Amino acid sequence: MGEYDTELSKIVAELNRAAPSQKTAARGPQSTASLDQLLGFAASRNASDVLLIAGAPAMLRVNGNLAPASGPLLEAEDVRSLLLPLLEPAQMEELREKKSVDLGFVREGLGRFRINIHHQRGTLAASIRLLPARIPSLEWLHLPASLARLAERRQGLVLVTGPTGCGKTSTLAALIDLVNTRRAAHVVTIEDPVEYQHANRSAIIEQIEVGRDTPDFAVTLRSVMRQTPDVILVGEMRDAETMATALTAAETGHLVLSTLHTNDAVQAVSRILDAFPAANQPQIRQQFSLALAAVIAQQLVPGVDGVMRWPATEVMIATDAVRALVRKGDDHQLRSQISVGRADGMMTMEQSLADLVRAGRITRETALAHCFRTDDLQRYLG
Repeated sequence: MGEYDTELSKIVAELNRAAPSQKTAARGPQSTASLDQLLGFAASRNASDVLLIAGAPAMLRVNGNLAPASGPLLEAEDVRSLLLPLLEPAQMEELREKKSVDLGFVREGLGRFRINIHHQRGTLAASIRLLPARIPSLEWLHLPASLARLAERRQGLVLVTGPTGCGKTSTLAALIDLVNTRRAAHVVTIEDPVEYQHANRSAIIEQIEVGRDTPDFAVTLRSVMRQTPDVILVGEMRDAETMATALTAAETGHLVLSTLHTNDAVQAVSRILDAFPAANQPQIRQQFSLALAAVIAQQLVPGVDGVMRWPATEVMIATDAVRALVRKGDDHQLRSQISVGRADGMMTMEQSLADLVRAGRITRETALAHCFRTDDLQRYLG
């Protein structure tokens, strides 16, 4: 921790060099340079995130764990000076009105970053995500090779679910990259913000950023339907209108990829339905059963070396049996279908965790801490 503390202390100290009477005038370029230093240091530590909060040192998330600096604490003005130069006038206005703003930015020589700027205790704070420079592959992400079949689908809805920070966006990027490699398709992504930038190869890819290119997901998705896309990526299913339009698109000859915040695949069904009034749910259930292609639930779990994190995945493929259960409302039976569907590319979270234990990638204790059904896991481990 000594080197870490020293480097971050130097960065924070540079912000404080200006005399108090000169702070406002001096902190523009100085703050930009200091932020670049901090981001460069974070990249050198293979950090996934940087947290900036007044009253605390800058924090890095490395392999899922937060590492604090014991040097100088960030003052409220330090945080403001680091963050405000990133904002364009429209983004500044959004921050003023909504008290929060999401955006992406690029630093030459450092790469791309996603940031959420928000308020806490009356001061600005931020979470900055460091985005990999290269588009990840399923192999590089250590995801099941069987997921590659989903990129070959001509229509249907593919949902990637899991908690924040579990790699949902990277999984979607890997699937889009497969489409880009294998198909002469028209791909449109709607993201907030754009994280991975795809270069045209076999496919033609348009990337629309909410807030910069369009006001919201729902409006854009309706417009995109008229642009003859083959594949549509919706960064997140945030409201019933977006969900309804995505279901229609998936039914009418488009491959639609999106994300939800649910822990397992079965919960995705209820999350979609719960977004609609009770009177509309039978119709939505029918539509969802026809549109669904697959649900991938994932989480990242620490490896035996304490450094690597491995994805544990639950995969539900929309076989005829799965569609029938969704259509009839027998969601409680879906897990059984997943557990016996290995030949179709399905697996439960417990089966995935057991595979990781048997491969020596995670410990039995780690698997037990991250499973949803202890009895099932113990049965698979024997």
